[in-house]
Amino acid sequence: MPPLFTTPDLDLTDQLVLDEIEGFRMRLGQHLRAPRSWTGGLRRSAQAKAIRGSNSIEGYLVDPQDALAAVDGEEPLTADERTWAGIVGYRRVLTYVLRMGSDPGFRLDGHTLRSMHFMLLEHDFAMSPGQFRAGEIVIQREDTHERVYTGPDAQLVTDLIDALAHELTESRDHDHLVRAAMAHLNLVMIHPFRDGNGRMARALQTLVLAREHPVEPIFDSIEEWLGANTEDYYRILAHTGGGAWKPDRDAHLWVKFCLRAHHMQAQTVARRFDEAQVVGNALLDLIRRHGFPDRVFDPLFDTSMGLNVRRPGYVRRSQIEERTASRDFKALVDAGLLEARGNTRGRFYIAAGPIAELAAASRRRRQRLTDPYPELLDTIARELRGLPEPSHDDA
Repeated sequence: MPPLFTTPDLDLTDQLVLDEIEGFRMRLGQHLRAPRSWTGGLRRSAQAKAIRGSNSIEGYLVDPQDALAAVDGEEPLTADERTWAGIVGYRRVLTYVLRMGSDPGFRLDGHTLRSMHFMLLEHDFAMSPGQFRAGEIVIQREDTHERVYTGPDAQLVTDLIDALAHELTESRDHDHLVRAAMAHLNLVMIHPFRDGNGRMARALQTLVLAREHPVEPIFDSIEEWLGANTEDYYRILAHTGGGAWKPDRDAHLWVKFCLRAHHMQAQTVARRFDEAQVVGNALLDLIRRHGFPDRVFDPLFDTSMGLNVRRPGYVRRSQIEERTASRDFKALVDAGLLEARGNTRGRFYIAAGPIAELAAASRRRRQRLTDPYPELLDTIARELRGLPEPSHDDA
């Protein structure tokens, strides 16, 4: 089989970081083994943030409300048609990854990857959804059209993808976080499709994590973190790739970059669960004192996280009638817990009064994250000098 980028040997710092990430995952497992009223809200929010993060890297920008609408199967409030089609396509891929990745009968091969690509781009047949590219692939800077990366010859793509699938199926020599990082790197460097390679590589990374049967794969995903740190992500890909298909290049800094992202994302998830526990318990107390039904916890918690809530999603998740939902929202507004915005058709609700105060107090208590590799980004920047700047095309 043709060569791929080789998994590097880890150093002591990497092993310590992996141990710390495992500690966060064990703590998360404890939270999820005793599910609370807020667990579902955090899960939905995590999927929305992953969808928004991965797509923002490619210029498909939506606000948090529309990302959550995609998860909930609702219509967008602000996204244009092209952007929304891209967001919904990625939602299909990510949902497939999260649902099927841990299935014992799941098979990861070239056909699976092409099927995922079809889900991603079936709205745009000009981009050959589900088909490997037939010609050269070149990434250029948008401003100067300077080449920054050239993929391997198209005739090699099928064999390279087969080699990658074989590696992911047969090898268990490294930690699953490392194997997921290398899957991401190899797919994005093979660049097997005309478009969507970056999103496919990030989805594949999440898929490898899901195949390991973690407690909850969406909380293992680093797509949100990569979306929030796009320039750093482009730089490490440019450094590791070296401008063309060169699988003999050292991938150690790439693995460190991914482990750093996992560590920072794990801290973020842990902080969200801690905040949810404080806010959630206060919300439950408010609900009891007002005599509201338990079902109103869901919209109150969503608004405490800064999200807008709409009636259709509440009806579907609570499995209640429209008129019951209308009465619930009216009661919450009358009690000063929610505030209605917009007209009847586009109406949504935001936190008000004590709910808004709870959310603000939670944010004030938030502590800074700790960087497990404080020198890493400077190291990447130093080593990248002399190489062309990364493109903002679909990496």
